[in-house]
Amino acid sequence: MEFENKNEMLQIRQEKLDQLIEKGEDPHKITHFTDRTLAKTIIENFEDFEEKTVRVAGRIMSKRGHGKVNFMDIQDSSGRIQFFNKMNNFGEEEYEKIKQLDVGDIVGAEGEIFKTKTGEISVRTKSLTLLTKSLQILPEKFHGLKDQDLRYRQRYVDLIVNPDIKDVFITRSKIISEIRHFLDSRDFLEVETPILNTIAGGANARPFITHHNTLDIDMYLRIANELYLKRLIVGGFEKVYEMGRMFRNEGMDHSHNPEYTAIELYQAYVDYNEMMSITEELVSTVAQNVLGTMKVEFGEEVIDLTPPWKRLTMVEAIKEYSGIDFETIETDEEARKIAKENNVQVEEDYTRGHVIAEVFEAFCEEHLMQPVFITQHPVEVSPLAKRNPEDPRFTERFEAFVAGNEIANAFSELNDARDQKGRFDAQVEAREKGDDEAQMMDYDFINALEVGLPPTGGLGIGVDRLIMLLTKQESIRDVLLFPTMKPLGRDRQEEIEE
Repeated sequence: MEFENKNEMLQIRQEKLDQLIEKGEDPHKITHFTDRTLAKTIIENFEDFEEKTVRVAGRIMSKRGHGKVNFMDIQDSSGRIQFFNKMNNFGEEEYEKIKQLDVGDIVGAEGEIFKTKTGEISVRTKSLTLLTKSLQILPEKFHGLKDQDLRYRQRYVDLIVNPDIKDVFITRSKIISEIRHFLDSRDFLEVETPILNTIAGGANARPFITHHNTLDIDMYLRIANELYLKRLIVGGFEKVYEMGRMFRNEGMDHSHNPEYTAIELYQAYVDYNEMMSITEELVSTVAQNVLGTMKVEFGEEVIDLTPPWKRLTMVEAIKEYSGIDFETIETDEEARKIAKENNVQVEEDYTRGHVIAEVFEAFCEEHLMQPVFITQHPVEVSPLAKRNPEDPRFTERFEAFVAGNEIANAFSELNDARDQKGRFDAQVEAREKGDDEAQMMDYDFINALEVGLPPTGGLGIGVDRLIMLLTKQESIRDVLLFPTMKPLGRDRQEEIEE
């Protein structure tokens, strides 16, 4: 039977459901179908199941056959298995109902396991029940759901017709579990801190703003959980971590989404060198335990995560990849001049430290494929990091880069309350000049530092970026089940529905 358009096919599905309801056979009144056996379990253990009766449920992905026999491919969470439906097992009336089922319908069946003449493991159904009527049409089998934008918007359909992507999200869950296991086994305590903040602090980023009606104040979705976690170190905890969602009202690209998963951890009485050890040990251990190897393919590269990782100062990296030697550049004016000569855009009030950070980003990041710690960031771009005692223009900070992406940021935490107050003042001044990513003054955090923060190492890891690396995905959207998407205009929505 041929239909003029999709709308006609959808209408027929609606009519089928109406007819079932009129007969008192509304499938949506069925509340359960238990004691199921998964398709994968049956297929991998056929000898144990042969000629035994099982109950199987899932979605019809294809159907074929005519006359008194038809076949269905049923997909559950573990894979697919074939249903062999024969009229003699049902009677003519019941068998006609089975023939009326559509691809996309969810069914449950009871029957015996056997192999067909072609050797396919199948269920010889004795009873078959419609559990949910699908009123939409799945993408055609061979072309699938190829529209990348639509795949992100309708992830539920993507998971059905492209079941291999489930493996990415199963691996994601394993990676997150392994991260927790790694830290828990080292006596770190997992804690929870506020997501709604009265001050957007802990990072240089533009926050999302909301309003609390009862208090009549603006509040911010957290851009980082750093300042709360360090308060806990002040309070006497020595090892804490938190993994969860962060929110930044910034640009979107292959490695940025407005909400993302990150982990921050803090340990008292250590510095950023210990955080380097934790980073390389955590990433390599997670890779080994989840993937069975510390070497992962990413694009055309084979990334070796085996510790120890290479270490370069930011100034050394700039010299290696651009030829610019900031050791010979002493003044802000010289730095701005050399940046402009190398087509790096800088503001007129940028200091030497600001310029170093901009030049590094312009010339170095894309080359950092194998794991490397970039250390000694300028103090101007590191308002929460302790100064390098040998050269106070720089800080005891590092960023870990793998496959051209920053996956971790860490430092010896600044615990000098007066120095921190001065850096916050500089951030406030930058904010007043229009930098809406500059940090706000947090007087309570200053008070906490005055109470006393012991020498502390802190580390933040971009969990989504780590998952991208370990699952070979080049876009953050491919490791987020529901990435942020711009709402569709009415015309585009109608086009999809047609």
